[in-house]
Amino acid sequence: MSKNISDARLEPTSDWSASPRTVVITGVTGQVAEVVATELSRDNQVVGLARFTDEAARRRLEECGVECIPTDLLTAEFVGVPTDVDAVLNFAVVKSQRWDVDLRANAESAGLLMAHIKPKAFMHCSSTGVYAAAGSKVLEERSPLGDNHAPIMPTYSISKIAAEEVVRTMCRLLNIPTTIARLNVPYGVGPLGEPRGWPAFHLAMMQAGMAIPVEADQPNLFNPINLLDIAASIPALLEAATVPATILNWAGAEQVSLEEWCEFLADRCGLTASFEVTDSTIGGVTVDTSKLQSIGGATKVSWQEGFAALADAYLAGQDSSSDPTAGSTER
Repeated sequence: MSKNISDARLEPTSDWSASPRTVVITGVTGQVAEVVATELSRDNQVVGLARFTDEAARRRLEECGVECIPTDLLTAEFVGVPTDVDAVLNFAVVKSQRWDVDLRANAESAGLLMAHIKPKAFMHCSSTGVYAAAGSKVLEERSPLGDNHAPIMPTYSISKIAAEEVVRTMCRLLNIPTTIARLNVPYGVGPLGEPRGWPAFHLAMMQAGMAIPVEADQPNLFNPINLLDIAASIPALLEAATVPATILNWAGAEQVSLEEWCEFLADRCGLTASFEVTDSTIGGVTVDTSKLQSIGGATKVSWQEGFAALADAYLAGQDSSSDPTAGSTER
């Protein structure tokens, strides 16, 4: 990993992290939330909520000092979950594609969680997938909402929009300063050195010789954001929390097409990128990040160095899988 990427974790973006805080993180075993919890646990008391079906992830978190409390947001039974903490970071998401389940788990549970904990600040991780499809148009926070992910995940965008509205309501009802952050394409390297995110999935597809599905309105533009930039921007997002809720795009400053990042990854990893135009995928979602930058949450990892680190992690994993001594304690 390059020096610049490592530095991203060393420079807090606001005074929120100047003293230790108690932070509850939901969905803590997820690809994004685990990295955030790991980074925040360096200087704060972190409580992680999840079902913890992934025992390995739980062990990793506990080794970092994260207190893990098994919780199922679908049932909204918050036994043992602390109240009146400094902040809640809501990363939990359910994608069962069953309408009742996903609306209950993603929308209702967010409001019930806010009512139970009543934190001093609440950060809800939403998605730029709440915007109506707009091709290469740069979307601001006031842009029209719509069923963006319908071609591949019928319940996703609608349940995300519903969750935003529940969070906005509870923010005002309970007077909890809140930020709703619409995340674009998260990616990066996980705690075990493994590539994470949608681009990592594209790498796996290319390794298998599969064509990458793309929407016809090309190029498919996004604003990918590195996991370390995500973690580093958390203090700024919490400082920006207000009543009514602050809503902003949580994305990298650089606009990059899916086609370009796949070709970049393929070239670095010795693979071939091929594409298949289809209606059965999501199109580009590119956003205005000026509001994020204005609160001190500007990203620092360029997409080229971030994707280079992702590719290098992939290559290192390939080397390990072909090494007969990998995993051995005898060297």
